[in-house]
Amino acid sequence: MLNISTLSQPQNLDQAHPQALAYSEFMADMQQALSLPRKSISPKHFYDARGSALFDRICALPEYYPTRTEVSILQSHAGDIGQRIGPDAEIVEFGAGSLHKVRLLLNALERPLRYVPLDISGDHLNASAEQLRGQFPKLQVLPLVADYTQPWALPAQVAGSGKRVGFFPGSTIGNFSPAEALQFLQTTAQALPGGALLLGADLIKHPAVLHAAYNDAQGVTAAFNLNVLERANRELGANFKLHQFDHSAFYNAPEQRIEMHLISNCRQTVHVGGVVFSFEAGESLHTENSYKFSIDGLQRLAKRAGLQPGPVWTDPQHWFCLQWLDIPLSISKSKETP
Repeated sequence: MLNISTLSQPQNLDQAHPQALAYSEFMADMQQALSLPRKSISPKHFYDARGSALFDRICALPEYYPTRTEVSILQSHAGDIGQRIGPDAEIVEFGAGSLHKVRLLLNALERPLRYVPLDISGDHLNASAEQLRGQFPKLQVLPLVADYTQPWALPAQVAGSGKRVGFFPGSTIGNFSPAEALQFLQTTAQALPGGALLLGADLIKHPAVLHAAYNDAQGVTAAFNLNVLERANRELGANFKLHQFDHSAFYNAPEQRIEMHLISNCRQTVHVGGVVFSFEAGESLHTENSYKFSIDGLQRLAKRAGLQPGPVWTDPQHWFCLQWLDIPLSISKSKETP
């Protein structure tokens, strides 16, 4: 669960004025979203400090199977994965969040040298990185506050280090459109030549399981969804009335994805940055997609991006998988573009 914007404009929040940059981007994205004939905003804007905390709560819910299933796969196969990564490795994690899963990976590695977590929520990332330093005092932890859906640059590789491996758990790749997923894999391959990517992906399953995961009984996912409007009120001075919007999440079977929406339950207007936008009763703001995959489909996508599929680790129910993808030293420029 997470989400994704366009992949064209440069963005790195670790600059001289990160708050101003984040404000201007959020304002522009929200105003554009509300101007569209079918209103839609990137789910990356869920992830301020409160949104990140709510997502941590979602991961612990009984209905939300992805986190505990992926953790069980890591616990069962961390030794195999660690042998494949090898000694003295550098791990680069995209959308690192609270850094819970990477601990299982780091514990299985021989002398890991450096860990570079990328995340858009700076306060949350830095606090989690500080905790990780206490647990792994010999590991260089270098958090990078950045929007990894935009162009980004990694620090130079440590001299004498082993393999540089990307870690992208949580099936966050499902938040991309197919074209964005392809482009992300291509960008990652270019950034990690001769390395690899360990990719977590949610697999296609019965719609009832999916529905329960995104419509939990405690209403935490609904609060997470509504937080994007609360954030707009707090940061942009908008005037969304949260009680006039309802959380909606459903499985779109033809597209093989969960969709999350905020549905206006009445005719209303909202003000964002001095601009007035209208909602009809029943009109939605589309906040997230979460695509589900087959293993064959995921491997075909990786091959199109120039990566070479290796082992796949999954759970007994085949609800989730971790896919190993080798990255050649050079990616042919003739590979497809979205």
